Amino acid sequence: MRLLVLIAVAGAATLSAQTPAPITPRAFLDKYCVTCHNQKLHTAGLAFETLDLTKPAANAETIERIIAKVRQGSMPPPKMPRPDAATYRVVATALENAVDQAWDAHPNPGRIAAVHRLNRSEYSNAVRDLFHLDFDVKPLLPGDDTADGSFDNFADVLSISTTHLERYMSVARQITRLATGLPPSQPTVQRFEIPLHVLQEDRMSEDLPFGSRGGIAVHYDFPTDGQYTIKVKLQRQYQDYLKGMGWPQMLDIRLDGKLLKRFTVGGGAKGRPAAASYAGDGEPGFAGDPSWETYMQLTGDAGLEVKIPVKAGPGVVGVSFVREMWEPEGLPQPQQLGRVISNDQVYMGYANVGSVEIGGPYNATGPAKDSPSRRAIFVCYPKAPAEDQGCATTILSRLARLAYRRPVTKADVGTLLQFYENGRKDGGRFDTGIQFALERMLVDPDFLLRVYRDPVEPKGVAEPAVRRLTDLELASRLSFFLWSSIPDDELLTLAERGELHNPANLEKQVRRMLADSRATDAMVNDFAAQWLNLRRVEEVVVDPTKYPNYDESLLRAFQTETEMFVAANFRDDRPINELLDANYTFVNERLARHYGIPGVYGSRFRRVTLPNHDERGGLLAQGALLVTTSYPDRTSPVLRGKWLLNNIFGTPIPPPPPGVNATLETKPGVLPPTMRERLAQHRTSPTCNSCHSVIDPLGFALENFDVIGGWRTIDESGHPVDASGTTASGEKINGLAGLRAALLEDPSAFPQTVTEKLMAYALGRRLEYYDEPSVRRIVHNAAGNDYRWSSLVLGIVQSPEFLMRASQRPST
Repeated sequence: MRLLVLIAVAGAATLSAQTPAPITPRAFLDKYCVTCHNQKLHTAGLAFETLDLTKPAANAETIERIIAKVRQGSMPPPKMPRPDAATYRVVATALENAVDQAWDAHPNPGRIAAVHRLNRSEYSNAVRDLFHLDFDVKPLLPGDDTADGSFDNFADVLSISTTHLERYMSVARQITRLATGLPPSQPTVQRFEIPLHVLQEDRMSEDLPFGSRGGIAVHYDFPTDGQYTIKVKLQRQYQDYLKGMGWPQMLDIRLDGKLLKRFTVGGGAKGRPAAASYAGDGEPGFAGDPSWETYMQLTGDAGLEVKIPVKAGPGVVGVSFVREMWEPEGLPQPQQLGRVISNDQVYMGYANVGSVEIGGPYNATGPAKDSPSRRAIFVCYPKAPAEDQGCATTILSRLARLAYRRPVTKADVGTLLQFYENGRKDGGRFDTGIQFALERMLVDPDFLLRVYRDPVEPKGVAEPAVRRLTDLELASRLSFFLWSSIPDDELLTLAERGELHNPANLEKQVRRMLADSRATDAMVNDFAAQWLNLRRVEEVVVDPTKYPNYDESLLRAFQTETEMFVAANFRDDRPINELLDANYTFVNERLARHYGIPGVYGSRFRRVTLPNHDERGGLLAQGALLVTTSYPDRTSPVLRGKWLLNNIFGTPIPPPPPGVNATLETKPGVLPPTMRERLAQHRTSPTCNSCHSVIDPLGFALENFDVIGGWRTIDESGHPVDASGTTASGEKINGLAGLRAALLEDPSAFPQTVTEKLMAYALGRRLEYYDEPSVRRIVHNAAGNDYRWSSLVLGIVQSPEFLMRASQRPST
């Protein structure tokens, strides 16, 4: 009873003078909740009349469920007696204080799986940092599962199959031969294609010259010194006819910006051409003369190839057209994209690059003499046979320490030296021995796995409930959190000396690592890409009939916008809430035109201030998030509402039950009802209504945005858009501005969602009820610094969950 009185006092202290008299959590449950959650009905498996609030530690899981519902204001359900907002806040605060005090006395850091495999992104980044080699292993390794649609670095879903083992061995050979500069066993040809629906009307990359149009910039690692070929094929329409070949255009092939050769393509067809858009159609009277047909199908892009000597190392192969500006005569025609891109030969339009093939090396005489990866590996090189063993030991010891993320033992080095000797059998060079030893290093479990080992206590000594991570375990956890890669030398050295746990040293390392560009890359490409579903953008399909101005260039612009927006917010250590309320974004001309932002020209992305904050601003109005929460031919308040609840409000929603029809199909030839009417029919089912009564009203707030994120005032059914909705608490909102205001009403709410997501990503496991006190403390401490990224990251790193590990799985 004494603790119950303290809870009531804590709740009362938060009330302002004008609020009603305080209510205790016990009285709140008895008045508003026990009607449904009792021993007889047992709704949601809960019976509150027997819940002992004086023992928060023993009942923490149930109390956390209550806190979540009370904070959302979602319970009691509509049409039942409900308290006012002030009462919700008082009760939630009182319950949180009670649970947090009990947690302070006995923190539970949780327990991650003992074996944590590197995912594909971490593997690629580790190779990059070990060998100074950008090598994308994602196409070569099996995909990583995600845990409940969240993050692909959760230890319990990163299993190891025989396929993984086979691919690890194959990939290790490819990487180490490339890194050491050994020539491949035979020349290879790699093809880089440009998707058909990517427009090539502007400069396509910062790596291509000013005044260029279309094409592609390929970042390519040339494995060794030798002759290489670069072959270009032009883009064709669906009947395999070249596009834009009615007039001569200049095509350049470059290496690292230097012009290798300029070709003239187009304008060489003889005879009568086929009728516009009828190339390859086969209709009598529409086909072109035989000579024209041959040119358009066979010879128009023949011979677009160069063969040049190239030194080993990274290079940029650029293929682009010289941009020529022109304006068609006659009446202006509406822009038609969609199917026209693939159907029409656009004879008098622009020619496009279809693919670039890089082949080689030919006439390779031996290992490369110099490259960034060879400089990273060969810190010494023997000048005489007597120096071979010593130099090999130096190289392998240094790299194994970084790869294994710990001091190496004599046994470690002995194993690698044995493989070094095997690689030199039959007259092999020093380089081949090193390559074979490094190949062995990359398949070692100490590289592929992060293993947490519980120390064995002496006989008769009880195992502690929790234990602190070793400094080496902490160094790996920190580097994989912030860089999605292995620790660097400075971090590893500090851990080896046992000084990383020192709070001052730990904070200094966190701030140093956050300032490194690898932190921004990891946060955008690994954390935000999964949290915001950016990886789904490239999978999006849009109905070209309903959205004829859609093209893949727009999708790429959507993704670039959000990536640059999040990167700037993280890199500049801005407040988290700015992600929702920013008055700026990043656009190029194509995206600015789509958003209706004037005065933006060219393909380069730049930061712009938004002219109308009620229509644009923050993540919720960005095309990447809107297009991935739509169907190909219509918007979906359900998908958008579910995404908002899961990722922005931090309220997970379960998937629909099996067999539920979620298509909302309409009969052909019948004017479809409004989306609101269709979803109202959907909610007549009690099974559906339990979740959709919360999901749908939130999704309606984004109905001013069409499938591809364009602003609209008329919906698919021809009616004025109704963007009014409600939150889970029943608060009325209207459109983007109302949704944004509801989210920012409590300035700590969105930072708490981000902290929960970021903490799960940092730990590599799902958050459980016993993690919530730590989340609340991190958010509370970050309030004084305006909820900036650095405050949240430091709070996570300094939390018991990050620094410690339960000795056994906690009981629920």
